[in-house]
This record gives sequence, C-alpha cells and structure tokens, in this order.
Amino acid sequence: MEKQQTPIIDFDHFTFQYYSQAEPTLYDINLKIYPGEKILIVGPSGSGKSTLGHCLNGLIPFYYKGNIEGSLKINGVETRELDIFHLSKIIGTVLQDSDGQFVGLTVGEDIAFAMENDCVPHAEMHARVDRVAEMVDIAHVKGLSPYELSGGQKQRTSLAGVLIDDVDILLFDEPLANLDPATGKTAIEIIDDIHKNLGKTIIIIEHRLEDVLHREVDRVIMINDGRIIADMNADELVSSDVLKSNGIREPLYVTALKYAGVSVTPGMKPGHIWSLDTSGVNEALQRWNRSVETLPPAPPAPALLTVDHLSFSYDGVHPTLMDINFEIREGEMVSIVGKNGAGKSTLAKLMCGFEKEDQGAILYKGENLRGRSIKERAEFIGFVMQNPNQMISKNLIFDEIALGLRLRGVREEEIQARVEKVLRVCGLSPFIEWPISALSYGQKKRVTIASILVLDPQVLILDEPTAGQDYRHYSEIMEFLREINQMGISVILITHDMHLMLEHTSRAIVLSEGCLIADTQASVVLTDPVTIEAANLKETSLYHLAHLAGIPDGTQFVQHFIDYERVSVL
Repeated sequence: MEKQQTPIIDFDHFTFQYYSQAEPTLYDINLKIYPGEKILIVGPSGSGKSTLGHCLNGLIPFYYKGNIEGSLKINGVETRELDIFHLSKIIGTVLQDSDGQFVGLTVGEDIAFAMENDCVPHAEMHARVDRVAEMVDIAHVKGLSPYELSGGQKQRTSLAGVLIDDVDILLFDEPLANLDPATGKTAIEIIDDIHKNLGKTIIIIEHRLEDVLHREVDRVIMINDGRIIADMNADELVSSDVLKSNGIREPLYVTALKYAGVSVTPGMKPGHIWSLDTSGVNEALQRWNRSVETLPPAPPAPALLTVDHLSFSYDGVHPTLMDINFEIREGEMVSIVGKNGAGKSTLAKLMCGFEKEDQGAILYKGENLRGRSIKERAEFIGFVMQNPNQMISKNLIFDEIALGLRLRGVREEEIQARVEKVLRVCGLSPFIEWPISALSYGQKKRVTIASILVLDPQVLILDEPTAGQDYRHYSEIMEFLREINQMGISVILITHDMHLMLEHTSRAIVLSEGCLIADTQASVVLTDPVTIEAANLKETSLYHLAHLAGIPDGTQFVQHFIDYERVSVL
C-alpha cells in the first residue's frame, strides 16, 4: 500500500504508566498508522498490546488513570485534548466479549443506541440501521435479542453498532477469543470486507496469528515488555525468529516446513497459506513425509467412563443431546469439539451430575452414575470451567486450592503438603501467599485447575483450557496437562482450538446439533470436509500444505506432523 503522508494515528516517544504499577506498561512507543491501513498487533499476555488499544479508544487516560509522556495524535489532534465521547466518533471498538457491549433489547435497538444519544430523527435512524444491518448481514435478525444470536451474529451486531457512526478507525480487541473455528474465519472475512469496501483503518489486537492471516494485512506490529519489537509485513515476520523468541505461535504450515529442513524466506510469500510458494521445496516436504514413522496405536486401556445412548433436553421440547455413545479410556487425553451450542458443555454437566440425563446412562468403571450426587461424582470427576472467575471464592491462592480438601475434612498438615505439591506442578509456587485479585487471567486459570487437581480426580474435564492464553502460557498449561495425563488421569478437553486438538489429543469426539457425528483421530476430523462443515470447524493449513506439495494423502501428512512432534519435539 502506498502510504499517505499524514498518519491517522501517530505515537511519538509515547510512554504510559498506570498509577497502580511501579513500572511503565508502554515504553517509548513510536508508531505511525496511515489512513486505510490494516494492522495486526500481536504480543504475549502482559506485553502491553491491550494497553495500547486502551490508549487509542480513550479508556486511557479517561477511565484507566496513569502518567503519560510523549505524544499520541489521532487525526492530528493530541488525544489528551479530546474526550472519550469525541474519540468514540473517530474510533469504534469491538470488544472480545460481545455480551459486554450490548445495551439494546433487540439487535436493531442495539445498533441504534449511539444515534439515540445523538437525538437523530427516527426516520433517519431506521434508514441507517437498515443500511448497516444489511452491510454486515444481520438484517434478518434485527428483531431478536442479542443474547439469542450465535457467536458470529453477536460479533456482527457489535460491528454494526460501531459502524453506525461512520467512524474512520475500527479497533478489534481479540475478536476471535470466544468464537468457534468457522465463525472466527467468517469474522476475519467480515473485517476484510469492511476494510476493502469502506476503506476504514483497521487495527486487530489478537494472538491467534494464523487465524488472522486467513486474510491479508498490511503490517504486523509485535509488542513485548511494553516495547515495539518488530514492525514488518507478514512474509518477513513468519520468516524471522521474532514469533518464537516472543512466545507467539507461528503458523502450523511454517512449522511443518521447518521440520522438513526448509529454510523459510520472505521470497516464498509464507505470510499466508494462500500466498505460499512451495515450488522449490516440494521435494523436501515429500521426502520428510516419507521419512516419518507412524506411531503404532496404544493398546486399548479399560473403559473408565462410558456414555451410553445419552439424550437430554433442558425444556423437554428441544433436544440438546440425542443418543450419544462413546467411551473414555484410562489415561486418555480426548478433545470434544463442535460449534457454539452443539452440546459440548451440556455433556460435561451431565457427566458431573449438574444436570440429569433424560435417557441413557453414564457409567464409571461399569457402574451407572444416575444415583450419584454431584459431591460423590466429584470424588473421581473434576470439572474446570472456562471462566476462572466463576470458580474462585476465596481471597488467597492457598485457601482457594485448599477449599475442597477442607470441605472433605482432610487434616491441615496433609492439606499443606498436597497444596504445595500441586502449586509446584502448576507453576504457582512463587504466588502461594498472593491474593487472587493480583493474578492475571491465565494465572487464575491455573489456580482453578490446581483446586481440582488437588482432589486427585481420575477424570479431569476442562472447558476451553487455553482460551485467552498466549502461546507460552498455552504451552505451559498443555505441558502440565500432559504430565498429569501421564500420571494416569484421563483428560477431556472441550475446545474450539484446532491446534490443541491436533497436537495434544489422539482422539476427537465431534458434536453437531446435539448429535455425535465423528469419534476418530484428530487428523481425520480436520481433513474431512463433511465433518468440518457440519461442526463449524476449519480445515488445517497442514492439509493445504500437503496439497501444494503434491502429497496425495493429506490426512496421512497431517498425522505424520502430529507423530513427528510427539516423538521429536514434545
């Protein structure tokens, strides 16, 4: 893109320090963004990328207080000379949690909210709502409550609410965090369409790099420790060591190229799978594919948990789960995947006894659990919820992890030893005396896992264990889960993360519209078009890479990638 002379956003030696922090969160930021650019900002948790977003949309300094040095100009005006109302007319923010952004009783009302505040006449208001709803393809749900919508429709409604003011800049704060793979892919396509058709300046803050690179971006800004580490295009970025050295996951196809001994260069256009030129390296990929030995399947262990013809409905009218059958074996790590609303979390609730099945049975070591209470099931089935804030009830970390043991009447000396052991396993030992309020989201997540793990469950169910985690923390959590899995605990992961499913679970159970549609290897699931479409999943880029390299059996190539990682890397 040919840059215009005057930047629309201009950080000049900009430093920000929260009043509550001893050190600045952003150091000496120098960054120019030009009108019509599409910018991706990446960085690990705590890097300062969200703080940078808050500086742009006015939450800093008008909501979050702190010291500012240097200059930040938007449209040539110092942000300190504007107020949050005027900034909102220039920059529209789409939050990671769409539910936290809704204010209207219906989709139409929610879109119209900003115009109501501006006293826009009714006729004009209706016309503008209709136009924007059509633009983001939600005209057919205008009369529904925002809370009745799918994840993708919620994202579109939030986007319509900020487009209604015809803002110059759109800021997306982790837009993919709560979306299933196919909906996340659609969200990136919507953002790209808005960029191309309306010429908006787009800023996306996200650590799921490969998912954002489904569509073109002009530049990627890498932030770590409050500083800009890199400012380059996608081809340069994935060819460098910047991603790995700053704890961001590189695209899977780039990892596969490196495993095959290929030196990835910007000339191969590796920034996006659709732009990648493999013409000079196909032979190396084919040779590597032939060299990988497929791991023999593990001998089947005894069934630990059996789901037998299970059906359930919340209201007795609309079925949530229909005739579900599968087994979880001792020492397995299994994924349960499917689109939002497929019944994944409901299945976990039934296993734990939070809900009672209408038909069928859940058996533990052959015994029907129907008469067992939640407390009794908790002796051998542990459940870690997606949002750690919904599980935490104590102020101090030690007390939170010890709570379950104290409720069971365990002696205090034994509690001390067991809590200290699980703190070590979870990497939380340095924080033993800390208040939970001082922890990051990712650290809270580990506290909730520790509070269940200390009870010695035989089956551990985790709902979206890596949601909101950067790659480093994701890797730590998965390493930790693999360790406890190797101790003999069966682990069930309810997840939207296809990388997690591919790399860490040998088997995937796929739900769609309340039915079980697949129970097979992860490599098979993510290369089968029928399953992918039915469950709102996304084809892995490894499959696409195999096709580019002229490897006929793409599913086998994906399995070889998994086997190679398990033997050589993990």
